[in-house]
Amino acid sequence: MTAGSRTATWREPGRDPGERAAALIAEMTPAEKLAQLSGIWVGAAEAGGVAPHQHDETADPVDLEALLPLGIGQLTRPFGTAPVDPRAGAASVAATQRAITAANRFAIPAVVHEEVLTGLAAWRATVYPAPLCWGASFDPALVRRMGERIGATMRALGVHQGLAPVVDVARDLRWGRVEETIGEEPLLVGTLGAAYVRGVQSAGVVATLKHFVGYSAGRGGRNMAPVAIGPRELADVLLPPFEMALRAGARSVMPAYNDLDGVPATGDPVLLTGLLRERLGFTGTTVSDYFAVAFLHKLHAVTGDRAAAAALALRAGVDVELPTVDCYGPPLLAAVESGAVDEADIDRALLRVLRQKIELGLLDPDWEPEAPGPFDLDPPESREIARLLAERAITLLANDGTLPLRPDARVGLVGPRAADPTAVMGCYSFPVHVGAQHPGVPVGIEVPTLLDALRAALPVDVAHAEGCPVLGGDDAGIAEAVAVTRDTDVCVLALGDRAGLFGRGTSGEGCDVADLRLPGRQEELLEAVLATGTPVVLVLLSGRPYDLSRQADRLAAIVCGFYPGEEGATALAGVLTGRLDPAGRLPVAFPGAGTVQPGGPGAPLAGPSEVTSVDPTPLFPFGYGLSYAPASWSDAEASSAEWATDGALDLTVALTNPHDRATSDVVQVYLRRTVAEVVQPVQRLVAYARVDLAAGERRAVRFTLAADLTSYTGRDGQRVVTPGGAQVLVGASAADARTVIEVELVGPRRVVGVERVLEAEVSVG
Repeated sequence: MTAGSRTATWREPGRDPGERAAALIAEMTPAEKLAQLSGIWVGAAEAGGVAPHQHDETADPVDLEALLPLGIGQLTRPFGTAPVDPRAGAASVAATQRAITAANRFAIPAVVHEEVLTGLAAWRATVYPAPLCWGASFDPALVRRMGERIGATMRALGVHQGLAPVVDVARDLRWGRVEETIGEEPLLVGTLGAAYVRGVQSAGVVATLKHFVGYSAGRGGRNMAPVAIGPRELADVLLPPFEMALRAGARSVMPAYNDLDGVPATGDPVLLTGLLRERLGFTGTTVSDYFAVAFLHKLHAVTGDRAAAAALALRAGVDVELPTVDCYGPPLLAAVESGAVDEADIDRALLRVLRQKIELGLLDPDWEPEAPGPFDLDPPESREIARLLAERAITLLANDGTLPLRPDARVGLVGPRAADPTAVMGCYSFPVHVGAQHPGVPVGIEVPTLLDALRAALPVDVAHAEGCPVLGGDDAGIAEAVAVTRDTDVCVLALGDRAGLFGRGTSGEGCDVADLRLPGRQEELLEAVLATGTPVVLVLLSGRPYDLSRQADRLAAIVCGFYPGEEGATALAGVLTGRLDPAGRLPVAFPGAGTVQPGGPGAPLAGPSEVTSVDPTPLFPFGYGLSYAPASWSDAEASSAEWATDGALDLTVALTNPHDRATSDVVQVYLRRTVAEVVQPVQRLVAYARVDLAAGERRAVRFTLAADLTSYTGRDGQRVVTPGGAQVLVGASAADARTVIEVELVGPRRVVGVERVLEAEVSVG
């Protein structure tokens, strides 16, 4: 029986995947083993580059034909590197897979991976809202439905692994990748990230958590900056979302680029083996961020060459080097052959990789490379989910009664985000991430601009002027916008960001900022239209909150949409005209004057005080959002004034819609410890529930809060639940507690671990 036989032991579907993988490993040479631990990125050099530092003149060139007989571990972004017709792309991937399986003696196909942060990053595929919009929705069920659609699209094209979700917690609004985060509260990030994982993986494909861990806490809000945080911030703020998503079954993890207190995550066995695998119980695959293994040598300077970088990453626990073969190729093979690297380290990583390929069905005798289709990547079902999520996320921050717009009002729409279809798309959407490098190629999907959507929604014509681009512009453009504004009853001013990569935008990976003033001349444009005296409705389409403290009290209304996707402009027009009740709630606070950090409550000393001239109070707090038809709330009630350290506390609150139209609200529950072993946040989110109410409807919400939700990292480094005083705040935002309940945690100090309860039980009746 030949090694590649369709009846080999390791091809028997009824056997345990680990047993099958071990049997295959026993037959492989070191070179064949290493071939499974790298990706191949065809066409990357012609794609305009996705990241600085990716070209290494000392690296060996990749020869695809020479690699085929050894096998190939992963195919990197065959749909997300250049605009490819989906049907042709699927046929090309199938042909490549046939070539791979025919050339290697075990007929092992490659895993195909793609970016999937705002939907599958492929030409003509649905562009969903960016993750910060997921956060604004406060709707795990809808995020899961989106994930199901994304997973189904991946499966239809023969894509096995998606590089998402990002479960980093937003820590500094200057960071360009804030748009990729879900928000600033760990619970919100974790619950929505877990929902996305469950949705995507329901299609039988792999979701990849990133970036493990600390990436969002880089100094100064700079991308890939050093991270110097304490063990409590790591354990209590940055790790819980990963724990929730791992508990949801995430099958892959991507280590972060950053170093954590001087140790690069990609080469840290304490992090990737001790914490991730031994403590958190992760059994899937770890895949490097792009070029991160080489960065151990090139950027971090913790190894002297690529072979040493490969050895360090491998021993730490990195199973697969992405995006293309480099350190895990000839340098690592030479180290194995010389005895500098133990082949057992290779086998450990390979066992995980092959086991996952087996779980994906890639080594079954009946596996075929042809993608099943359908090849309409933006069908009505997907657009419907994109629309619903955008509608859930559009957030009304201020309104003096100007909104909804009167049907007979003369409306002017000005600003750089008014007539650009990419204004609603984040950095990792295909039209921005890849399409921007191919200006002659159409977007491939229908993406109404805000101007299109508003003209379609209003019975009167909408006057328009750009005013200025996102960056740059001249006085004449601003003067034209002022003229349009003066000739209208209300001005809708669309400002914000241009998503891009590494300086090609104002938000996105590598597009960090020094302060939170609006980019370019946009604040000047804002002041100019305000000076006309015409009521101004600001629509912010951006990847981060900006400092609006100088203008907020002079604006008639403020509407926020954090890159709401291909249906985002239609959702915005629906809110502006009153067709939709604004339903979003802020996943990150808007900064007050001169501040740059998220406005969520930190430790007591982080609040306003007489010993500092900087007031960190946010302009708009976490969880905040207005409605045209606000619900009325009853006082929340607790089951007891005592809360056992090994028990649970029940809360109930009722909401009523007294209006003649439907409304939606988000009940938020915060915990405030009045005494603890170590300094605790002034308050933190421990539960939430979105409540939809028909006209005149009343619904009750019940929360069961396990005492585990009060746990924190104590003085001895263990996670503990401790007795003592606490307050439970039930309200509509971090600054709007409708009921404050005094409770006393009673009982012994209790140590809890990774098995602790991470989420409240919630029912809405």
